Amino acid sequence: MIIYSCHGAAKQVTGSCHLLECNEQRVLIDCGLIQGSRTAEQANREDFGFDPASIDAVLLTHAHLDHCGRLPLLVKRGFRGRILATAATRELAHVVLLDAAGLQEEDARRAQGRQRNGEAVEPPLYTVQDARQVMDLFADDVVYGETIQVAPGITARFLDAGHILGSASILIEVDDGSLQRRLVFSGDLGNPNRPIVRDPMPAPAADYVIMESTYGDRPHRSVPDSVEELYQAIRETTGRHGNVIIPTFALERTQEILYYLHIGIRTGAVPGHLRIFLDSPMAISATEIFRRHPECFDLDFVGELEHGDPFDMPGLHFTRETSESMAINTIQSGAVILAGSGMCNGGRVRHHLKHNLWRERCSIVFVGYAAEGTPARRIVDGAESVRLFNSDVPVRAQVWTINGFSAHAGQPSLIDWLGDAPRRKVFLVHGEVDRGMGRLHDVLTERGFSCQLPGMHEPIKID
Repeated sequence: MIIYSCHGAAKQVTGSCHLLECNEQRVLIDCGLIQGSRTAEQANREDFGFDPASIDAVLLTHAHLDHCGRLPLLVKRGFRGRILATAATRELAHVVLLDAAGLQEEDARRAQGRQRNGEAVEPPLYTVQDARQVMDLFADDVVYGETIQVAPGITARFLDAGHILGSASILIEVDDGSLQRRLVFSGDLGNPNRPIVRDPMPAPAADYVIMESTYGDRPHRSVPDSVEELYQAIRETTGRHGNVIIPTFALERTQEILYYLHIGIRTGAVPGHLRIFLDSPMAISATEIFRRHPECFDLDFVGELEHGDPFDMPGLHFTRETSESMAINTIQSGAVILAGSGMCNGGRVRHHLKHNLWRERCSIVFVGYAAEGTPARRIVDGAESVRLFNSDVPVRAQVWTINGFSAHAGQPSLIDWLGDAPRRKVFLVHGEVDRGMGRLHDVLTERGFSCQLPGMHEPIKID
């Protein structure tokens, strides 16, 4: 018997976690953090919906926190199997998990310091030591296109998903002795024609498709138009003597924005006297990892390497130390500050928002997805103020939302990836029911596909 169940990203965007059972074998695809509101994040502490010790292997599609961020908790609760991923994903996951664990320990220390009247303080979800233990379970690096034996009766093939460095869709073939089925897990699919990574490979022939639907309700703006809007935001803001704050995700988006700033300064599209700060230790480490993996680059980008480092430019400062980050907030104008987190629910960007969000001369430029309940989403939706460090900060800066930089495929690209080949069923995950997921369901149904939105922990028999 073959059973599929969704234990994260079921009718929501984050928390990717999918279980495939075949006879006595149990394989997990991703194990990510649920992100967004405090209520959503509290769900990370709940039971997985399965026994972690019973899992034989984890197949990791990529290193974003909402796909790998609960691995330390999985290990802490008993998982001792193998973790399979590409070389770039393994390196990036190491950085991401250590960073997440460090932030959780820091939050716990702060809560301890605010403790009153013997109140219980919730411990971190996991520690830095827990995160380090995860890395011991990574098996040999997976190479795109090679078929690997995962467990008896289960093989997998990783295909380039074009989302971030090392990202993959995974084709899994299962055989329970009487039934053979092919299932493809999309992971997060990239937007075609990105400057750094290759385009996603189309979905292979498969009986079942488990497919992300984050932007299933709309196309993205074109890349050239998005780049020009970024340059416009920078020109206008520096022209009125303000700062530009760009909340960024440390993986892919940061490197892409650095590359476009490099091009903008080289061509004169933005002022050459800018002071640009990459204020994210994790993003700095990730950029160094990018430089080590040209095998993942698009051919055109490989050509850029012949002209020097595409992630470097005059006026660029990498700020790892807290004191360096604090010093940025003394700058009143002419600074472009890239800092995480992209959804503004953690990290150093909150400090930069505190010092610049209330200033009309400044701009906040969003270049990625903002989940429901996050400060980024509230700002994008037009909130008059947001709460930062126990204070309500007015939103007076100009807000730009440039969705053409998204690392996720828009609706047309999702449909192109799926293709017209017949499928027994398409399961839609990683989306909001009243937005991307619901709309993509309707569109695919109109095109003749049988679609289903799996419920949380719902066992589905594969026949």
